[in-house]
Amino acid sequence: MMDDSLVHERFMREAMLLAGTAAGENEVPVGAVVVKNGRVIAADHNRRETLRDPTAHAEMLAITQAAASIGNWRLDDCTLYVTLEPCPMCAGAIVLARIPRVVYGAADPKAGAVDTLYRLLDDPRLNHRSEIIGGVLAHECGKMLSDFFRARRDVK
Repeated sequence: MMDDSLVHERFMREAMLLAGTAAGENEVPVGAVVVKNGRVIAADHNRRETLRDPTAHAEMLAITQAAASIGNWRLDDCTLYVTLEPCPMCAGAIVLARIPRVVYGAADPKAGAVDTLYRLLDDPRLNHRSEIIGGVLAHECGKMLSDFFRARRDVK
């Protein structure tokens, strides 16, 4: 059986590949995968610019796909892997989808709603809480974001 940290790194690398695809499409490089029983059932990346949709975050798209994949809005046997700490919108969707475990890469000092600014996923006032594993491949995930934004500033 594989060590949990190796499993988390494996699926985070899959999310990072999606983040790279996002960057290639001039989208903020965030990728997300939903895993059930050791296999990816949904995967996507940010598409806000492409879809002209403020809700088209990687997590939101992957959660929607996962629910369609299993035919149930309750994702209670799933793990969400995402390269950037979820924002308040995505954290709300995670709570509503009953996702029991969230693994993220880089912390988000501007919008992080899991550990950094808010702690929505373990707030006892809400009807669901998730196990949170942060910082998986954080440096690599964060570097993708900082490189992307640096390149955008250099073009301007």
